[in-house]
Amino acid sequence: MDARAKQQESAPIVADYPRPSREEAEAAVRTLIAWAGDNPNREGLLDTPSRVTKAYGEFFGGYQQAASEVLDTTFKEVGGYDDIVLVKDIPFASHCEHHMVPFFGKAHIAYLPSDGVVGLSKLARLVDVYARRLQVQENMTQQVIDAINEELEPHGAAVMLEAEHMCMSMRGVRAHGAQTTTLRFTGKFAEERDLQDRFFALIARRG
Repeated sequence: MDARAKQQESAPIVADYPRPSREEAEAAVRTLIAWAGDNPNREGLLDTPSRVTKAYGEFFGGYQQAASEVLDTTFKEVGGYDDIVLVKDIPFASHCEHHMVPFFGKAHIAYLPSDGVVGLSKLARLVDVYARRLQVQENMTQQVIDAINEELEPHGAAVMLEAEHMCMSMRGVRAHGAQTTTLRFTGKFAEERDLQDRFFALIARRG
């Protein structure tokens, strides 16, 4: 894994730019409200800067988390199981780093265990770590599969994200309902078409 990918796994992630205080962040929100054309001092907006900064703490909490901590515990006693482990339809919501508006959808993750398995809920938490950062979907897909490979060292992994981007739905072309799919295979999943077919079939299966 290269240095940039390693940095993505550290917690917290600190940019080469000083983090503003909460008061400075709230002042910036008031400036944006005024720029949008409203009065930040009117009754309905007085507490908005405080609410927005609090919400941003939740939206972007992934900067304070590390994938290595999420995937740090594996279970060895699985009866020799070495076939596909799949968790599908993991809901996520993130924010586009280009316009800072949401994109949301579902993630599907599969891997072939090499030395034990990780708790299933940990895969959902892993998606959340990267979703709660400013993102592009392609990069998020790569980050998730890199973390799985780095921490679990499986025989292979597969990650697919399906999402609708509000930067396409609410502005620009306003393509409501358009879905973007990103996909990565590594290890045996990249080498064996049969595993890829099984991955897609399992995702498509309902009930």
